[in-house]
Amino acid sequence: MRARGWSNGSPLPSGAGYGVRMSSTDRDLYFEPAWSCVEVALGSGDFVKVPVTKSFWRKCTELRSTAIGQWLLTPGLAPWPRGAPPRLELVRSEDNRFRLIAPSSRS
Repeated sequence: MRARGWSNGSPLPSGAGYGVRMSSTDRDLYFEPAWSCVEVALGSGDFVKVPVTKSFWRKCTELRSTAIGQWLLTPGLAPWPRGAPPRLELVRSEDNRFRLIAPSSRS
């Protein structure tokens, strides 16, 4: 599914305040309300646990995580110019496991 980088408006150099946002349509197709967290592999790296907040099921369709923020910061995907977050791909591999891919890291 298509995704974009997300920032709370005051992200930190530690990676806190960053995440990834998807459409509510994709959220409804690929996520289960019973999940309290998902596991996301960042690029070709290990899986990290990311909480699924109650607001995720309302209007805030972001997965927020310091680990995602660090992953965005490392290759320079973050910070981004205002209104131009990076385009990403979030691929469901099984159950509540996903892989987050930056366009340049596709194989």
